[in-house]
Amino acid sequence: MIPRYSRPDMVAIWSPETKFRIWFEIEAHACDAQAALGVIPKANAEAVWKAADATFDVARIDEIEAVTKHDVIAFLTHLAEIVGSDEARFVHQGMTSSDVLDTTLNIQLVRAADLLLAGLDRVLAALKTRAYEHKDTVRIGRSHGIHAEPTTMGLTFARFYAEMARNRTRLVNARAEVATGAISGAVGTFANIDPRVEEHVCEKLGLLPEPISTQVIPRDRHAMFFATLGVIASSIENVAIEIRHMQRTEVLEAEEFFSPGQKGSSAMPHKRNPVLTENLTGLARLVRMAVIPAMENVALWHERDISHSSVERAIGPDATITLDFALHRLAGVVEKLVVYPENMLKNMNKFRGLVMSQRVLLALTQAGVSREDSYRLVQRNAMKVWEEGKDFKEELLADPEVTAALSPAEIEEKFDLGYHLKHVDTIFARVFGA
Repeated sequence: MIPRYSRPDMVAIWSPETKFRIWFEIEAHACDAQAALGVIPKANAEAVWKAADATFDVARIDEIEAVTKHDVIAFLTHLAEIVGSDEARFVHQGMTSSDVLDTTLNIQLVRAADLLLAGLDRVLAALKTRAYEHKDTVRIGRSHGIHAEPTTMGLTFARFYAEMARNRTRLVNARAEVATGAISGAVGTFANIDPRVEEHVCEKLGLLPEPISTQVIPRDRHAMFFATLGVIASSIENVAIEIRHMQRTEVLEAEEFFSPGQKGSSAMPHKRNPVLTENLTGLARLVRMAVIPAMENVALWHERDISHSSVERAIGPDATITLDFALHRLAGVVEKLVVYPENMLKNMNKFRGLVMSQRVLLALTQAGVSREDSYRLVQRNAMKVWEEGKDFKEELLADPEVTAALSPAEIEEKFDLGYHLKHVDTIFARVFGA
């Protein structure tokens, strides 16, 4: 991923230096297990650890690979240069390249998941703080982009919190699903390596042994992992879209923090654009790009092919780095979001009480008017507000068919905003706990 959308900790997980370090640990732990089983001399296993403090020369490995056309063999050759060719002769005993590559990929995905979980935690904390801050800040709810009924800004934040909490659970599960390792040899039969080697390596590296591998770890695990990243990205976009709508000039119920010295447009000095949330919409698209290729990687020829390999070399780093950046950008947007309660009230009252139409409809039915007639009476007066700019309550009070069923006091009561807030605490308790 380009540096503009990258954070150093996540980038480091996918660096060649990190990859080769993991490769080394897999090989060294496998040698220890082989020695304990009496398959190789203990002295040779111990000698491999001489490279523990070594810095693997990425350029040298690339130089060897240019000749061998095989990345794992290039690494093993370089390792022998550090350890000594005789001491390293039992390295990779009974193993195949995918044992190293797949186990390493899963370690990287587990580490990436941990950073993503930290990012989700920051987003959740920000949403919870803002939810309680604006629990009773009334704003109009919209369906189809059109005024519906009153809600609160706190409920909007709480809704996003609940969604992100579900995403956290999904990611925890996806992390567990991908946290397996395989040291099972060619086609996964353990013909040339004892299953206990796999168990030892996985224990040392914080993984579970893959119950059954072929020559690769099954890719349905990875498909689920990247699908989860895609869902999280979509939730990020969900929050971003809401903020972008709220920042529109005609709405202006909230906006991204605009820092001193910031410029919104090269041509129009007055502009304050929702650039961060627009960016998040774009980044979400990039993360979702990984989902279909990950799904298509599930189907491989027989015990393996490498059609998945080139895909994973790209989507592993790109999807995790992008999502990590997006989570922290979203957290910053929510933490600093500027909210305008006065504009929320102004927008809600733009159509002079029209948003209370359902309360009047229900009251008429309770008063004995049929639902069909109640709807007709309310809509008739509502259309005058839409088309002539009338005041909804005044029109109802002047309508003899309405006042025949409801007294002026009963009509007046139907315009009480507090009615719509009476269960906010109940919803908050469901989302955040008692």
